Amino acid sequence: MFDVLCIGHAAYDVTLPLEGYPIENQKYSVNTKIECGGGPAANAAYLLSKWGIPTAYIGVLGHDIYGKKIIEEFKEVGTDISLVKIDKNYSTPYSTILVNVENGSRTIINCSEKHEGFKVPFSKLKGLNPKVILFDGHELETSIEAVKTFPHAITILDAGSVREGTIALAKKVDYLITSERFALSYCNMDVIDNEKDYEKAIYQLKELTKGKVVVTLGERGLIYEEDGEVKRLPAYKVKAVDTTGAGDIFHGAFAYGLVKGFSFSSNLKFSSLVSAISVKILGGRKSIPSIERVLEEYKRMGEDFMLT
Repeated sequence: MFDVLCIGHAAYDVTLPLEGYPIENQKYSVNTKIECGGGPAANAAYLLSKWGIPTAYIGVLGHDIYGKKIIEEFKEVGTDISLVKIDKNYSTPYSTILVNVENGSRTIINCSEKHEGFKVPFSKLKGLNPKVILFDGHELETSIEAVKTFPHAITILDAGSVREGTIALAKKVDYLITSERFALSYCNMDVIDNEKDYEKAIYQLKELTKGKVVVTLGERGLIYEEDGEVKRLPAYKVKAVDTTGAGDIFHGAFAYGLVKGFSFSSNLKFSSLVSAISVKILGGRKSIPSIERVLEEYKRMGEDFMLT
């Protein structure tokens, strides 16, 4: 049995660190590469499992070397993968990630193909009762089925971009956590950089969902609404070397906070800190800190996120 169910995308990532951004029609050599699984829901599931939260992941993988490597990673941390679909006619998505270590920016080149959607018959499976379900907008049929089958579970949507799945699920979740890209696209805005923009984005997104709204703004922190007031939480100041997976890690940490009963504002602080720690380390999934390191950092800062 598991406490958290993560449904969505998985990929295999190869990260190549560069000193600066590549120039067209040039040749570059690197002596380091970082390989690991990736994908929003998959990374969140990996983090939760690593932190000792019983977690299941549902998604589609190919019957290929990259799919096998992702499965092995999940097994190493104890993620329940019994509901993963292995499709012999599908190639596991693959990403090459170019990281500018001077400022931490990353350029992702993803190679993926469409697959036929699938729906897990949750109602026929005995004993499943997740406390939290995290979606990333992929695997829409299975996600909708999960919402119907587990009406008492707390639901989170990691809305990275505007697509059919994210719009459909946004209407059903308890927490709609969007990227700046999603907010700009959905709200038809050019920038989100002042209080007027914050209010416009939050209140327009609130018309899309019944749940609480959070918009992550990268190094500028995040904005959210609580008790009728739009608030901004600045980002923790760190020197970023690789921002790959920072959003996925934020969402996984937020799900952890829900399981542990953190308050909304405290959970946002907690998740922001975890994300900030991760960008100081190369690699997406490789940059997930241990829960012990996170708690030590909070203790050092003198914050009690469990009580505030």
